[in-house]
Amino acid sequence: MRYGKRILVSAFALCAAFFFTQSLAAQEEKAVLREVRGNVEIKAPGAAAWVKATAGDRVEKNTLVSTGFQSSALLVVGDSLITLRPLTRLSVEEILRSQGGERVELRLQTGRMRAEVRPPAGGKTDFTVRSPMATASVRGTTFEFDTQRIRVEEGRVAYSLAAGGRRGRSVGGGGAGYVDEVANTVVSPFTAAAELLTPAPPVGSASGGPQGDNAPTLTPSGADVGLGFAWE
Repeated sequence: MRYGKRILVSAFALCAAFFFTQSLAAQEEKAVLREVRGNVEIKAPGAAAWVKATAGDRVEKNTLVSTGFQSSALLVVGDSLITLRPLTRLSVEEILRSQGGERVELRLQTGRMRAEVRPPAGGKTDFTVRSPMATASVRGTTFEFDTQRIRVEEGRVAYSLAAGGRRGRSVGGGGAGYVDEVANTVVSPFTAAAELLTPAPPVGSASGGPQGDNAPTLTPSGADVGLGFAWE
């Protein structure tokens, strides 16, 4: 009986040591400003004033980076590259690296950014950019985001409303999407245009009724309108 208890205690100790080691392996990292052009400033968490940024500055967690008129910055975040366009404000929420890869979370407050998401060697990257209106989540791709509209150059992005829920879309390379504030959903501009160009069904058909001006209409709704799309 005592032998069995010793085995149980030893097994528990080994499990605890494993999880403790794993937690130590996950370490927070800092972003680095690789290039600065024009008027670029940073504001450390808790600081009252903005400070002029220079190439080589390290950006800690919850630090704000702001670009002025005709200014830009290149930010190295883990293994990924973030280009901040003019009049952009972004904060680094988290950069956490572990043996299995890294997790990056950014918050785009205003402006536009371009992200080249690069997983670390032998691992993966969970990369998320949030804005007041939408959330973009990827694991390896290149895209442009301006808090409301997204354009994907390569790879695939899970694009959804900031509130979450089912109102999301998967946008592939060459595709785009935007937040429709009236319908309260994320749509593809190509799908919306195709629906507007679709001829009205004949009068009296099973799928139609009185046609009015003989033009189809899109009725905004707070529900998921189900505009699915995919580009390869």
